[in-house]
Amino acid sequence: MDEITEDAILRQGNAAGEAAWLDVIRKMDETYAELVGHQVELEQKNTALEEAHSFIGDIMAAMTDVLVVTGTDKLIRQVNRSLERASGQDGAALVGKPLAAVFEAASANALDRFIERLTVRTRVEDAAMALKGPDGGFPLSVNLSPITDHRGRVAGAVLVGRPVGELKKAYADLASAHDELRGAQDRLVRSEKMAALGRLVAGVAHEINNPMSFVYGNSHALKRYCDRLIPYVEALHRGDRKGAEALRDKGRIDAILADLPQLLGGILEGSERTRDIVESLRRYSSDQGGSREVVDLVQLVHTAVRWVAKGQRPDLIVSHDLPDVLEIEAHSGNIQQVVMNIVQNAVDAMAERPEARLDIACRRQGRMVELAFRDHGPGIAAEHMVKLFDPFFTTKPVGRGTGLGLSISYEIVQNHGGVLEAANDPQGGAVFTLRLPVEAKR
Repeated sequence: MDEITEDAILRQGNAAGEAAWLDVIRKMDETYAELVGHQVELEQKNTALEEAHSFIGDIMAAMTDVLVVTGTDKLIRQVNRSLERASGQDGAALVGKPLAAVFEAASANALDRFIERLTVRTRVEDAAMALKGPDGGFPLSVNLSPITDHRGRVAGAVLVGRPVGELKKAYADLASAHDELRGAQDRLVRSEKMAALGRLVAGVAHEINNPMSFVYGNSHALKRYCDRLIPYVEALHRGDRKGAEALRDKGRIDAILADLPQLLGGILEGSERTRDIVESLRRYSSDQGGSREVVDLVQLVHTAVRWVAKGQRPDLIVSHDLPDVLEIEAHSGNIQQVVMNIVQNAVDAMAERPEARLDIACRRQGRMVELAFRDHGPGIAAEHMVKLFDPFFTTKPVGRGTGLGLSISYEIVQNHGGVLEAANDPQGGAVFTLRLPVEAKR
């Protein structure tokens, strides 16, 4: 009984030892696998770090701006190739040297003050400095940004400098591009203005035809009167009183003399109205430069409506709520172009309506004037509202509109210090509201 027990105990001990050994082997395998995983992860991180380092190095090498990294001790930690080329010095040899090694004395002193300011994390932008170059000072426009360590404390600064010569060239190119853009914009405004005037030729011709008919008709009557007056005057000059009396009765000289003032008045009125129309056309088509003049906004609105309506919609019903006179300081031709564009859009919006009606209201609010145009068309679609004043946006068929009228009008109003807005009236139709200052900015 005792032998069996000892043998069993021995077998149990061997089994326990084998299990412990297998457990050790398993733990060793797990540890090894974990080490291999850490090794792979470390290699991946090293690869990523090398790629990041290479990427940063490529960026620094490709930079055209000068770059210097310095610590709070004002010693150089790193530079890029642009600095090496500008200064004519080797970058590796500059590491550990003071900033005075690459900057002119006056600039180095300024840098000392700037780096002291970095302790409160203050950026320095567009500081004028000079780099030591092989041929003398190399002017730069420098930006300085603080570098912080893992504790958030300022550990140094990054200096990025752009050659002033490049900046001047960039500014000159920008100014030239801006001038070209302004010129193109002015040409575009004139082109759209002439296109609009072309569409309104019929209205303008009708506008001129009325006063010219006075001049033409009264001139013919005056010529007939002259045919009767000349013989009568000649008879008086000859002293032929009897003949003069006969011509006086036959030619109805008394009636002619009574009618002459009215006849000449009609010629004068027609001439003046024609002159005013031509002057309006001249102001409308001229560039006017930067000049502004006192303009009667009410008269300008009446003229614009007549030109558009008579040329395209003679049956247009216009409801006015306007004062007799309302003067503002503006470019009369430009503001007339805005009003004509708005009226033109209103007429186009009601093209399919059997009855076209336009409501115009104007009032003064302090130093501003508000002029509202409401048509009785279908209104403005919600998806079109945000694009209404965008250049070249139009809902008209091809050939009917350029999409520039409202865009140019919006810009003209802005240049006058005003606002042009569009909305839908609750009772139907679109409402364009023009707000302009009474006096131009000095």
